Amino acid sequence: MFFDSHCHLDRIDLAGFDNDFNHLLTAIAEQQVSHMVCIGVDLESFDSMYSKIKDIPNAYATVGVHPDYEKAQEPDVPTLVKLSQKDKIVAIGETGLDYYHTEGPEWQRQRFRTHIDAANQVHKPLVVHTRMARDDTIGILKEHAAEKVGGVMHCFTEDWAMAKQAIDLNFYISISGIITFKQADNVREMAAKIPEDRLLIETDAPWLAPVPYRGKTNYPGHVRLVAEKLAEIRHTDVETIAASTSANAKALFHL
Repeated sequence: MFFDSHCHLDRIDLAGFDNDFNHLLTAIAEQQVSHMVCIGVDLESFDSMYSKIKDIPNAYATVGVHPDYEKAQEPDVPTLVKLSQKDKIVAIGETGLDYYHTEGPEWQRQRFRTHIDAANQVHKPLVVHTRMARDDTIGILKEHAAEKVGGVMHCFTEDWAMAKQAIDLNFYISISGIITFKQADNVREMAAKIPEDRLLIETDAPWLAPVPYRGKTNYPGHVRLVAEKLAEIRHTDVETIAASTSANAKALFHL
């Protein structure tokens, strides 16, 4: 029923699941989560991450190096292209720009360009992380013709104006558990405006657990709470949110 478009299954603390990965999967299924995309964040952990998800029905993965990981092995286009050929790789990323802790270093922008070029070469969508880098994010996407493959602005917390720019570039907008946070009025206002055919939901597990689990370990089963809050602010029902976001995710990731 629910499609968690962005999680990190390999990084979830299993202490709350009897230290058993299979118990985690059972808990996810009990919450009617039928599909998940496990997001790659560096090359060093890619093999172990992929090995965890490759035999799980309706679980997929991406390959990329997160913009916050300055010391990680730097990706190049041939490496990303090669790894993206694995059966369950559905996108390139997580990539993008994050200026929260920095002044916007050039290495981050170059890494972002590398991912876009790889995505265009293999015709797979991008998973984009953007934080306090609106102009550069949109500018680089345009410069490197990212609209050819499109993608998703994950865990999006910027304003509607940027969301509209991204949508015009063939991107989806993904909403996380932040939408349930007390101080996230701006996210709720923006999320109410996203066209139904451009909306996705995610957990970003193990981080950003929604209310009432904020501060605790997140897991894909909590994507239901994101859908419920979206249904509330968009004046619809959770079944509609589940159906439309699942169809959108399947279209984006070519499933």
